[in-house]
Amino acid sequence: NLKTLIALTKCFHSVRKRETTTIREGGLTRPQFAVLEILYHKGDLRICDIIEGTLSTGGNMTVVIDNLVKDDLVGRYPDHEDRRASLISISEKGIKLIEGIFPRHVENISNIFEILDTEEKKILINLLKKLGGVEL
Repeated sequence: NLKTLIALTKCFHSVRKRETTTIREGGLTRPQFAVLEILYHKGDLRICDIIEGTLSTGGNMTVVIDNLVKDDLVGRYPDHEDRRASLISISEKGIKLIEGIFPRHVENISNIFEILDTEEKKILINLLKKLGGVEL
């Protein structure tokens, strides 16, 4: 069991490191990229929806968004449906940045997983679901 855990952990870290390459090349951190990506594809969202959609914890999301606002990559404005909440919106500058990074990011992910054929990917997904005890 310990050998399996070590192999899984090493694999995760290796894939994560390679996957992050294009994000870093774009001048972003992983959480910044995740926020821009979800806003680009889903539109304006509340912070709680960004946290859920990016599979993040809320610990540093406010700081991440504050930094994106400071860099003019996103904007924050009041949510008219819930006065206690704010909506986060991607800016034109943020759109240009994510449009430059995202295609290279997808290509990078494809390169990482090209070592596996389609059947191996299906098996891996099923094994990860089984091991995690959650629906992916």
